[in-house]
Amino acid sequence: MTAKQLNTKLDDETIARLDHLARITGRSKSFYASEFIRSGLDKMEDWYLARHRLEEFRQSDDSAIPLDQVDWS
Repeated sequence: MTAKQLNTKLDDETIARLDHLARITGRSKSFYASEFIRSGLDKMEDWYLARHRLEEFRQSDDSAIPLDQVDWS
């Protein structure tokens, strides 16, 4: 995997928290920034995909299935 650099601006409070976390754990700020982006990206992708699918369903002529009729297996 090739790493690419991303520059961003953060407020003073966030930088201070990131500095503190990095200092007490011995990890780099870049390590934590990358971890936060990965985990946040997973959550955002899930949320936006669900929202997109819901909008597609609302615009379709499909009928909803009552929850008691859903096969959860």
